[in-house]
Amino acid sequence: MKRADKAVRIMGILNELHPETPIPLDHKSPFQLLVAVLMSAQTTDKKVNQVTPELFRRGPDAHSMAILDAEEIKVIIREIGLAPTKARNIKGLSVMLVDQYDGEVPTSFDGLEALPGVGHKTASVVMAQAFGVPAFPVDTHIHRLATRWGLTNGKNVEQTEKDLKKLFPRDSWNQLHLQIIFFGREQCPARGHNLLDCPICGWAATKKKIQEEARR
Repeated sequence: MKRADKAVRIMGILNELHPETPIPLDHKSPFQLLVAVLMSAQTTDKKVNQVTPELFRRGPDAHSMAILDAEEIKVIIREIGLAPTKARNIKGLSVMLVDQYDGEVPTSFDGLEALPGVGHKTASVVMAQAFGVPAFPVDTHIHRLATRWGLTNGKNVEQTEKDLKKLFPRDSWNQLHLQIIFFGREQCPARGHNLLDCPICGWAATKKKIQEEARR
């Protein structure tokens, strides 16, 4: 089956299974979303949502967060992975937002990616979920599924993002990346996954991926 045909069928299945795509990270502003997404690297959304209430109580916006010491932030978020580095970046980006943007989150990829600890994936999530700009944030989970489904031969998330943007309509990107995440969590564990029983992997998985999964 051609990639374009696969894409149409996959999008139909995802729209049926996940018509609603709530943002999984709790937040009340673009700033809080930015901080939450930054913290979500190498940890779960559930764990981030456990630490953000206290963090956002003390630093609900860039101005108040910039006043906090990095050490104080680290103590609050100590349960998540890479807490020391993330605390320094949260402090640093808050100061930068206050100094350069009057505390507001920039609405451009360049502005976001210039902030401490903010890479392209984090910027894409903020642009899509906070500002409604079409973006296709690709993390390792989406990369894994897109490769399994034969939608990309990309060796990294950057190439996978380019391939997915070519396959799917621009106005579907913001919802679709969340749909793939939700589908993956419910249907496609990284290990011990029976591809043949999966609503998408059962027909879309490449022969190579089926063989690799069988050897695990």
